[in-house]
Amino acid sequence: MIQQVNWGRERVMEILPHREPMLLVEGVRGVEVGKSIDAFFYVRPDMEILKGHFPGNPILPGVYSVESMAQAAGIMVILLDRYKGRQPLFLGIDKASFRRVVRPGDTLELHGELIHEREDKAIVTCAVEGRVNGELAASGQVVLAMR
Repeated sequence: MIQQVNWGRERVMEILPHREPMLLVEGVRGVEVGKSIDAFFYVRPDMEILKGHFPGNPILPGVYSVESMAQAAGIMVILLDRYKGRQPLFLGIDKASFRRVVRPGDTLELHGELIHEREDKAIVTCAVEGRVNGELAASGQVVLAMR
């Protein structure tokens, strides 16, 4: 069962090795270690990437949505005792889909679930989706190597 938590950036940085400008999870609202996670990423209007993507019509690049989904999945998995002290490395994404534009000021609500694990190889696959105001923005199956 998912446990409600109220983790901010500081707690996220204790778990993940990512830092600015590539820390793309602002906080965690719920987690069931190794099973599921509810996290979020606030798209700050002053993000450097938005200046060039696109001038006058800023849109968060899809790869940033994918990275935030991978980071949320990484938090959920790295909390498992067997992966403590390891670094989640993004291996790829399957079944990626982008349904809605993500703009400055939006909060990407991230929900992930572990769907497959190769414990012998320390490789996990997580189904993750990102929603803005309840509307599906991006989804996919994120594959991580825990190194």
